[in-house]
Amino acid sequence: MRTLGVDLAAATKKTAAAIVEWTDGAARLVHLSLNVSDDAIVELFGSTAMTGIDCPVGWPDALLPFIAGHLNFEAKSVLEHDGIEGRRLLAYRDTDRFVTRETGLIPLSVSADRLAHPAMRCAVIQAKIARTHGVQARDGSGQLAEVYPAASLKLWGMSARGYKGNGTTEATQRASILERLTRSAPWLDLGGYQLDLAASDDMFDSLVAALTARAVKVGTTLRPDNDHAARAASEGWIHLPNGRLEDLARG
Repeated sequence: MRTLGVDLAAATKKTAAAIVEWTDGAARLVHLSLNVSDDAIVELFGSTAMTGIDCPVGWPDALLPFIAGHLNFEAKSVLEHDGIEGRRLLAYRDTDRFVTRETGLIPLSVSADRLAHPAMRCAVIQAKIARTHGVQARDGSGQLAEVYPAASLKLWGMSARGYKGNGTTEATQRASILERLTRSAPWLDLGGYQLDLAASDDMFDSLVAALTARAVKVGTTLRPDNDHAARAASEGWIHLPNGRLEDLARG
């Protein structure tokens, strides 16, 4: 099995991809790249069993009626979201609130924060994947799943803070996390990419996304229950690991 992890930026620059190959209780990082195009992502998707993408795959259900109401001067659907609580329903998805309850981490808003541009690109990539490989469910039940690397690290018992950025301090933190990762997962061969992973938070996150994609594939992530299923199908669903890191190698 090969799993793909994508850390998606708004453009090709700073978009990273990693492929981990899983065989007989072991795993090896066999591909790591930066500045990855849409076409490359679609091609890599087709060569792997599961893709974990670090980017929202949908928007809050409440957002479209709100915008349509504003465009059409229909006050009712706009006034339903008066006040901070109403606006939070426009800014955050059901899965975002679920992640906060489970991990204490607060995902960025897809509709009101700097994730909006990558999410627009992600929607285009999803359409390109659908055209070539078939439509992928937004809840992760197909071959594409939304992931959140910082949450995955935290749930696997590693630091989820202080590693994002291009400074020396952040690079040192990434190197420290990688050391803990290889100690916790002696079956994982980083394929000689240690320096690249420590140097780039984008490539680092793509590796964690590829590991989380494996968790999705082998069934060790939290899936939407009946209370969340309908919204997960339209808004997307962030897959959080609910098993141990060593479970990934066992499959």
